[in-house]
Amino acid sequence: MSDEGTAPGGTEGQTQPSLAIVRQYVKDISFENPNAPASLDPDKGQPQVELAVNIQARAGGNDLYEVELRIEAKGNHGEEAAFVVELVYGGLFMLKDFPADTLEMVCMIECPRLLFPFARRVIADATRDGGYSPLMLDPIDFNRLYQDHKNQIAAQQQPAGHA
Repeated sequence: MSDEGTAPGGTEGQTQPSLAIVRQYVKDISFENPNAPASLDPDKGQPQVELAVNIQARAGGNDLYEVELRIEAKGNHGEEAAFVVELVYGGLFMLKDFPADTLEMVCMIECPRLLFPFARRVIADATRDGGYSPLMLDPIDFNRLYQDHKNQIAAQQQPAGHA
């Protein structure tokens, strides 16, 4: 006997949401090593790294969504730039049977979470190939980033004089 089309709890006819990665790819990458070879001097130690992360998602029709994970990492020795790596790592996802009110969260939390390990490897390879130790990014809490973004939008929409 098959339980196809049955949701947990035995409800007939209700399908479960499904998420599938159709493709993932490097959409854009840039690595700059502006002060090499001076910035590669081992006596300088490891650069201090600043990180910026941005996520964009677009519906593409037929249950397809493109999600871009944009990561910029800047390494500095004091005021001197050591390196800059910018990566746009994309994924094409098929999202079926998700309630409309959850699609944004899936695209902004779950999809980037699936893309991140691959983007992390691309950045590690770029910094290693640039002459530095591989930059191994710590895991990112995409749920917190999403909630912070929502809170920021809500705060901007409050009338003046309200906390």
